[in-house]
Amino acid sequence: MHTNKLTLHSFRNYADAEIEFSPATNIIYGNNAQGKTNILEAVYLFSQGRSYRVKTDKEMILFGEQYARLSLIFEDERRSHAAEIRLLGDGRKKIKMNETPVTKLSMLMNYLNAVMFSPEDLMLIKGAPSGRRRFIDSAISQLYPKYLGALSRYHKALMQKNSLLRSLRASGKAADGALSVWNDSLAEHGAYIMKKRQSFLDEISSESSRIYSDIGKEKLEIYYTPSINCDIIESDGLQNALYEAFENHRGREIENGSSLMGIQRDDIRILIDGRDARIYASQGQQRSAVLALKIAQTEYICTHKGEYPILLLDDVMSELDASRRSYLEERIAGKQTIITCTDTSAVSDASDTKLFYVKKGTVTEV
Repeated sequence: MHTNKLTLHSFRNYADAEIEFSPATNIIYGNNAQGKTNILEAVYLFSQGRSYRVKTDKEMILFGEQYARLSLIFEDERRSHAAEIRLLGDGRKKIKMNETPVTKLSMLMNYLNAVMFSPEDLMLIKGAPSGRRRFIDSAISQLYPKYLGALSRYHKALMQKNSLLRSLRASGKAADGALSVWNDSLAEHGAYIMKKRQSFLDEISSESSRIYSDIGKEKLEIYYTPSINCDIIESDGLQNALYEAFENHRGREIENGSSLMGIQRDDIRILIDGRDARIYASQGQQRSAVLALKIAQTEYICTHKGEYPILLLDDVMSELDASRRSYLEERIAGKQTIITCTDTSAVSDASDTKLFYVKKGTVTEV
């Protein structure tokens, strides 16, 4: 899988730009605040349907313009694809894939697979559980559109349940029949999500442990820690167990006015030599752990999709020491990679590498 050509119009600080990528390594360099990361964000949009940097699409429209238009030509092992995304000033988004309108993000995400690695990803280790959940959900959703749909339905049911809980707390009522309806919906979708999360982490844990052992001497372990203690995640009885757990806690939830358990409170436990990496790991160990997770994610996608995803590395090389940088370069060989940096000396310049210089929203192939 690789991208061929990206075209931007009124996107971020780009009035108009066209970039033809190498199927191997692409280095986008220049000073800070010139628009390098915006290119990675644009490619990422075609993979996820949303930005990894901002919450609203209109923030990506060039100041003073009414819309932004992005198009991408890319190839997988079967055929070439032409995709287009229009970001409108009123918050709407129009997507086409091979001239066919895409009405659901789940329809888009199964086409182009991409893995982003940026310095902010250190927060995967030391940040809040929400960031680790996003990592899991993003990785799984790229391959399983049904998973993204289940997440959407779960969170809609959760919003309805929390609204009802607030109402019950305010009115002083002890129960409501609708609460069981929402608990049933949460149990149904939550069971599916938990099973997918457990399966994903089982695979990525063993792979990331092997990768980490290549980088350092310590042992890396990753565990799924759901908010509900269930030893039957892989069994058919998980949905019933979740429903019973929700029902058993309805009194406390009404008193609290919000849900106290569910997949929205799940986390990943990351250990290095048996100790919590968030608390005890050095910054170098944390970088190695994130690097192992991201490379393991590419292997996971390749295993299930049959081809490697596109790698997007945002100013990462300068954050790694020489040994980790060398290891990363070995692992990205043979995969299309788009790298941003301020100094090209941090990246090897192979014969199949393309260089692009960015200055004030203008891209020049060197």
